[in-house]
Amino acid sequence: MGPVSFLRKHQKLSTSKGDSAKMTHLQAGLSPETIEKARLELNENPDVLHQDIQQVRDMIITRPDIGFLRTDDAFILRFLRARKFHQADAFRLLAQYFQYRQLNLDMFKNFKADDPGIKRALIDGFPGVLENRDHYGRKILLLFAANWDQSRNSFTDILRAILLSLEVLIEDPELQINGFILIIDWSNFSFKQASKLTPSILKLAIEGLQDSFPARFGGVHFVNQPWYIHALYTLIKPFLKDKTRKRIFLHGNNLNSLHQLIHPEFLPSEFGGTLPPYDMGTWARTLLGPDYSDENDYTHTSYNAMHVKHTSSNLERECSPKPMKRSQSVVEAGTLKHEDKGENENTQPLLALD
Repeated sequence: MGPVSFLRKHQKLSTSKGDSAKMTHLQAGLSPETIEKARLELNENPDVLHQDIQQVRDMIITRPDIGFLRTDDAFILRFLRARKFHQADAFRLLAQYFQYRQLNLDMFKNFKADDPGIKRALIDGFPGVLENRDHYGRKILLLFAANWDQSRNSFTDILRAILLSLEVLIEDPELQINGFILIIDWSNFSFKQASKLTPSILKLAIEGLQDSFPARFGGVHFVNQPWYIHALYTLIKPFLKDKTRKRIFLHGNNLNSLHQLIHPEFLPSEFGGTLPPYDMGTWARTLLGPDYSDENDYTHTSYNAMHVKHTSSNLERECSPKPMKRSQSVVEAGTLKHEDKGENENTQPLLALD
């Protein structure tokens, strides 16, 4: 053994205890099942976690055009998890994350829950976030498209509210591994509303969610979509990665196909689930605090998503529910909408998961 090899081996042995302690800290709070899932599905190995993170960090010098505003271990780890520990892919995602923010500076000015535009979107239920996770441990996000009052909320502010919510949620290491599900209910979404979904703003959303954020999306489910949403999806399909397209399902009004992928016990009654109807103010109250009110301007201490602490789930339970208008058709709890003959093309999932 040469002197260099001996020195490297000696350094590895002498630092293994410190690295092990650090990696244990990075995986703190994860259940044994989730740690095993990370190992099997994401190639996460606690023995070389520090090396994986450092390899990504060492690549930063190759992109002097980008300001990497955060490079700590825990932050880089979420990008590795999002790309199954392929270091080059994780670095590319990290670079795109900050580049997207550099190219869209206006979107990230005052990027806080109490920003007026973000606050309005949150109050109107963009997005909805279910308290409990599904049977795979994934967080379920809801969008009720018809609640988009275009005189009140710009599409950009809705996108900002979604990105801010994801910033908060992705702080949870369990969700970095288990990921998210998005359900979009298009009930009563008018052609006039759809006409505001221009190629430029849809491209902005695709770049922000698909190409520039370290989240694992296990599925995007369209429910009760009209024909013009089918047409819109056809237009944006070329901009979607193959992996993304395989995770988009168009169910129409066939909730049976939705329930094959997300069990009814995890869904509110709007989607034929056994849970109560979703309270639109739940997530807004979680971010804004127990003194939240949709009647008056809120002056709570600003919420910076780049330095967010994990939100306590107790806050949701302590806040009183706020009723809000519902734009979608409500299905009686436990009742499934059955597929009619002739609806196969519209109601069956057009694409299948891997």
